[in-house]
Amino acid sequence: MPDVKVSTRGDYASRALLSLALHLDEGGPTSVRDIAERTGLPQPYLEQILLALKGAGLVRSKRGVGGGYVLARAPEDISLSDIVSAVDGPIVAGDFGQPHTDGACDHEGQCVLLSVWADVGEHMRRYLEAATLADIVTMARGEAAWPGEETTTPAVTPPWAGSR
Repeated sequence: MPDVKVSTRGDYASRALLSLALHLDEGGPTSVRDIAERTGLPQPYLEQILLALKGAGLVRSKRGVGGGYVLARAPEDISLSDIVSAVDGPIVAGDFGQPHTDGACDHEGQCVLLSVWADVGEHMRRYLEAATLADIVTMARGEAAWPGEETTTPAVTPPWAGSR
């Protein structure tokens, strides 16, 4: 089964903010160059992503010598949903439209599938809202289990799936 994907921008933005959060105790701004070196991300692309994160109020910047970026909020107040939405827009499972609008139900099976895709997007959004940057820091430091290490069943089972 193909995976629902977070975009490269969403992944890079999450990695950049995770780096800032992991080094929060060092105090002061972190340069784009340092973030790029720590994360292995391409610096020019990272600069664009950090500007989008700044526009969303997730980071602040300081110019000049000793300048760089800092988190604008505490890691526990930044969700993965905040990060991904800042660079990608609303979290959805696809660009399919809403059921019962603009002729969306004109063809066989189309309306029910639009409802399923909308539900998938909602579950993804809620999952990412529940995960904070602080949670990811704890996992990255080995202080908590990573997703998938604790259970072999999916975190969310659609209510209509029943037990199979």
